[in-house]
Amino acid sequence: MKDAIAALRALEHKNYAYTYAQSLITYDAETGAPADSAAGRAEAVEVLSRAQFELLTAPSVDKLLDEADAAADSEQIHAEVRELRRMLSRIRPIPADEYAAFERLTQEAVAVWAKAKKASDFSVFAPYLEKMVAGRRRQAEQIAPGKDPYETLLDQYEPGLTIEKCDAFFNTVRAAIVPLLEAVKTRGSAIRTDFLNQDWPIEAQRTLSQKVMKLWGIDPDRCTLAESEHPFTDGFNTHDVRITTHYMANDVLSNLYSVAHEGGHALYELHVDPELDYTVLAGGASMGLHESQSRLFENMVGRSRGCIRLLWPTVHTLFGSQLSGVTEEEFYCAANRAEPGLIRTEADELTYCLHIMVRYELEKALLHGELTVADLPAAWNAKYKEYLGLDVPDDAHGVLQDIHWAWGNFGYFPSYALGSAYAAQAMADLAKTIDFDAMYAAGDLAPLRDALTERLWHYGNLKPTAWLVESLCGGPFDPKYYVSYLTKKYTELYNL
Repeated sequence: MKDAIAALRALEHKNYAYTYAQSLITYDAETGAPADSAAGRAEAVEVLSRAQFELLTAPSVDKLLDEADAAADSEQIHAEVRELRRMLSRIRPIPADEYAAFERLTQEAVAVWAKAKKASDFSVFAPYLEKMVAGRRRQAEQIAPGKDPYETLLDQYEPGLTIEKCDAFFNTVRAAIVPLLEAVKTRGSAIRTDFLNQDWPIEAQRTLSQKVMKLWGIDPDRCTLAESEHPFTDGFNTHDVRITTHYMANDVLSNLYSVAHEGGHALYELHVDPELDYTVLAGGASMGLHESQSRLFENMVGRSRGCIRLLWPTVHTLFGSQLSGVTEEEFYCAANRAEPGLIRTEADELTYCLHIMVRYELEKALLHGELTVADLPAAWNAKYKEYLGLDVPDDAHGVLQDIHWAWGNFGYFPSYALGSAYAAQAMADLAKTIDFDAMYAAGDLAPLRDALTERLWHYGNLKPTAWLVESLCGGPFDPKYYVSYLTKKYTELYNL
């Protein structure tokens, strides 16, 4: 019986090594590799992914999992078996050649997407996106024959999530956002934003990034910050987490809140129980839970009055000329303004869900075959006009702005909206036991980090997702907390 557990751990360590190698290749591609280096990466990833596929789908693995489960003397072993079986259910139905070829395709597609975005030319990327959509639809049908393919993909990012649940959630949020946004536009007090559109030196922005990471309590010996076209986080293990940002000389808030967002992801990864390292239980449990932490630190912490008060001396010192005559309160209001824009990652909290709804509806239509890739830009532009009242000037500010579809990550986007709602409910419950004003006055976020570690972070993927959501939220999930949070915040901000 002990041999079965030892064999299970050996399998997981090999799986970790393959995942680590491929993740490192991807990290390098986004942060430092030459623009024309995709072909070599694609070759390596195809070989590595094929080897990993063969490792996990070997006929002997089923017997090993049965024996390890029977021999398990801890919750952790049972959970490792559970997650490996779930992993197998998602890859074994796919032919090995097809699985490896798709992994190769993602490397090629991301490189082409970057060039297409730079040129603002969707036609360059379209042939690759057609392959991605067809490939993911086929894989979804192989994994769950007869089931809605988009629902199969949703479940991969947030176990148990269905189209029905998504629709109900978005309907609830839309019913609150639309009239609130209209009230802001028609009756809201003016917020000063004239000082935002100017030059903000990049070196000073880099210094501000380090200040945010220090305030978040991110260990610099275990987490680094690099630059990429699209900010992201990659957690290799609890002693190696990488985050990235993108600096724009004319927008200081973009980098500030990118680092705040990715820093939330990093804190989750850094605080998983080290005992779970190198197993399939390491890292965050679902993308909705992961995004709850990034959105929590980006918005509910990073845009709070208390946090801005802490950051203000540094911001004012670094950007004294840009902020001449600007008060801390004016900076706070500008950072929280509700102003429909074209770019999801720059969106305010009130309009953010509208950006997610656009993507949710379009990718669902793509996977259902109701929308062709060729018609995607026009459909995108129409949705932005309908939902946000904006005309999209070009592909770079429209359909090419996000990297997710280049990676084949269909079904991921709803996680951002769900994560925001999880975070709002969690903060409402945490406020019962944490004095947030006192926490900010002390300049130490330890009370919040400790509470989130206890409720969510340290578990990794040990517990089922539904259990972890309830643990984080302090009870069954209810989107009313998110609606209440947005309503209260923007009613006060705009004196409605």
